[in-house]
Amino acid sequence: MSWPDPVERVAVFLRTAGAEARLEQFESATPSAQAAADAIGCALEQIVKSLVFVCGTEPVLALLPGDRRADPAKIALAAEAGDARVARPAEVLEVTGFAPGGVSPVPPPPGTLILVERTIVSSPVVWVGGGSDRHMAMLSPHELVRLTGGSLVDIVQE
Repeated sequence: MSWPDPVERVAVFLRTAGAEARLEQFESATPSAQAAADAIGCALEQIVKSLVFVCGTEPVLALLPGDRRADPAKIALAAEAGDARVARPAEVLEVTGFAPGGVSPVPPPPGTLILVERTIVSSPVVWVGGGSDRHMAMLSPHELVRLTGGSLVDIVQE
């Protein structure tokens, strides 16, 4: 099976890293956490949103459960920056190489700080973007942390 180029990048990274992960293609688009959970048939908190923020002048990739909202102040604090804002679509593409709605946390963007919401490790498996709005990868949250080199922190709104 041949994947679209962005999805193939994810597949190659997962294979090369020896990841215990499963990449799947879905009939319908999964551009939001709710759409992904519906397509997969899993709980919303098992979907990991990959959000790009600009902290000061540096990009940060924040990974958080689909049922939670990111807290820009906590992200800025974790990034040791004065402020954080959601990246614009062109910035997301530039930083990650993926279009919004299909952002995968792997391969991790070089030189980018990766923050992982600490509560995701309570799920036995999680689903992350697979490079397009029709592809998702399933893996353990600990494997996600290993593959991204991310730091476990509190980055969600109460």
